[in-house]
Amino acid sequence: MLVGLTKSAFSDWDKAAAVWVPSNTWYGEFQWRKHTLPELGLSKVGVFSTKRLSYSSIGTWTSHEYLPMGYVENEESREGWYFSILNNGPWHWEISDIKDALYLQLSGPTENESHFSCILEKQSTFESVHAVVAVTASGFEDAVCEMTKYRRAVRRENEDNRTLPVIFNDFMNCLEGDPTAQKEYPLIDAAAAVGCEYFTIDAGWYAQGGDWWTKVGEWLPSDDRFPDGIKPVLDAIRQKGMVPGLWLELEVMGIDCPIAKEKPDDWFFCRHGKRVIDHGRYQLDYRNPQVRAFAHGVIGRLVEEYGVGYIKMDYNINAGIGTQLYASSVGEGLLLHNRAYLSWLDEVFSKYPDLVIENCGSGGMRVNDALLSRHSIQSSSDQTEYLLYAAIAAASPTAVTPEQNAVWSYPMTDADEEATIFNMVNAMMMRIHQSGHLANLKPEALALVKEGITCYKTYRTELPDAMAFWPLGLPQKEQAQYALGLEWPDHALIAVWNCASDPAVVTLPLSFAASGASQIYPAAPQNKMQIDANGTSLRVCLNGKTARLFRIEK
Repeated sequence: MLVGLTKSAFSDWDKAAAVWVPSNTWYGEFQWRKHTLPELGLSKVGVFSTKRLSYSSIGTWTSHEYLPMGYVENEESREGWYFSILNNGPWHWEISDIKDALYLQLSGPTENESHFSCILEKQSTFESVHAVVAVTASGFEDAVCEMTKYRRAVRRENEDNRTLPVIFNDFMNCLEGDPTAQKEYPLIDAAAAVGCEYFTIDAGWYAQGGDWWTKVGEWLPSDDRFPDGIKPVLDAIRQKGMVPGLWLELEVMGIDCPIAKEKPDDWFFCRHGKRVIDHGRYQLDYRNPQVRAFAHGVIGRLVEEYGVGYIKMDYNINAGIGTQLYASSVGEGLLLHNRAYLSWLDEVFSKYPDLVIENCGSGGMRVNDALLSRHSIQSSSDQTEYLLYAAIAAASPTAVTPEQNAVWSYPMTDADEEATIFNMVNAMMMRIHQSGHLANLKPEALALVKEGITCYKTYRTELPDAMAFWPLGLPQKEQAQYALGLEWPDHALIAVWNCASDPAVVTLPLSFAASGASQIYPAAPQNKMQIDANGTSLRVCLNGKTARLFRIEK
């Protein structure tokens, strides 16, 4: 708890402070909004308030309503506190007043919000969930920069975040969970031709005909889909110079999975004497050594037998408040499971340090710094509409470093040149997660995909040193234009989107003096642009539903 956030202000705490709340939802991640305290119902009305502004996450999806983060600022002094709660499970934070001062409280699971309590016996100990606070005297963007430095400092050392290889994944606006060997071979050829370096077969590779949702859990290749086995397909990926990858959801078993019926209840979350079921799946309990051994066995088979170098680790359920087995409260059972899962991840990376494991939870439903300190790449969204993805992509560096942030580019088979360019710009400031039916694209569109990837490779190794900024402010979904900048000491990149149907002239204020600007993607058509006389703004003309990428020299 931090008390006295507005102690340097001349005004009362309810007038001096503002709070930035990062709402998050499926298909609509990273939606930061700034509020005054009275706008949210917290005002100075007497000796003290009984009102608090509180935000929580309950269950196993840490960011399905809000990110486990926030920002509080003293608007008079520009002092600010960007905080992140480091838990891959429930969390809680709140703001209110005490003795005429404003406080901020950060917590992991609590008894009131998430059914957590822990009974300590003699000489036993408990360590709370950790949190990190980035402090600034210069406003929100500076706080994001400080948090970005922290995230880079504590992250597991790995090659993936230095080289930033381009990944093709066959799911989004492509095979969508229905892969077969026949469908994969043309995609493999097309992905290699445009410059992809990893090729991931997404959900469905294990599915023996029919609906597979409630049958997952054995993670064995489907004979129906891969009659010659999956190894020839993975070998074809390697022969094209790419690293093969597979999709997993290794924390669940479907209720119709054959081996789920054979396992004892203590493999799974249980409440009220029964296994917890969400969306047709059981939740595995990683406190159980047998569960951990089973999961290690699956990873070992994929890596050592199949030669997989990339795993998309998805998670598509919310198992609720926890488990009653072997715990003094359901919330304690969940916290111990969360910590056991992190420990299991550490063991995997210790054994396979070059293995790339993407953190995904139906897109961005499990974004948190506990997992991101280990994973080298994070799925940003499942959003299938590229025009709506722009706001998500542009805001995402507030919570994920650019070099960890996977953004989809998925031009449709009927995409024209501008739709293809827009898709590529969405991803080119972070990690390119390429998809779409590349083998069926128009030649002009396919050439633009290749051009975008080629352009990206000229600067991608600089991204781990970049700091983000927002010339038009943080994106709001109701806006028509967005801009995201990445800055280095001597230059910057700025992506600009116009989501409106009509043309627009966009003026981008710059916090540094620019000496020149060039459009680096696409090479053609070149858009009209102009830097003002003192180099403090860039003016760009954009047609409707277009996006461009610019390099700015200092």
